[in-house]
Amino acid sequence: QVQVVESGGGLVQAGGSTRLSCAASGSIFRINVMGWYRQAPGKQRELVATITSSGRTTYADSVKGRFTISRDNAKNTASLQMNSLKPEDTAVYYCNAQNFVGGDYWGQGTQVTVSS
Repeated sequence: QVQVVESGGGLVQAGGSTRLSCAASGSIFRINVMGWYRQAPGKQRELVATITSSGRTTYADSVKGRFTISRDNAKNTASLQMNSLKPEDTAVYYCNAQNFVGGDYWGQGTQVTVSS
């Protein structure tokens, strides 16, 4: 059984910051990629940022320079520091963990609402 649990988020004013955390536990073996995705109402889920076990990162163009993803390989955790938030960042944010043997695991999501 694998669990991916997000925490953080909530209501933030435009221009503000918040931090999301994710913890993967259970029989997940060694995690390759951890990532954050988001889904706004009426829209498809989209990639926000990913980080490999070696620390290589990718970001959506819309968040580059504002969001920073990090991880702790030993603890199977990942974080997303979100700065200069905009109302269009409002969405449910999901953590994803992929291991080296084809496992692909999702959290339940955490709401981030940015008020203007």
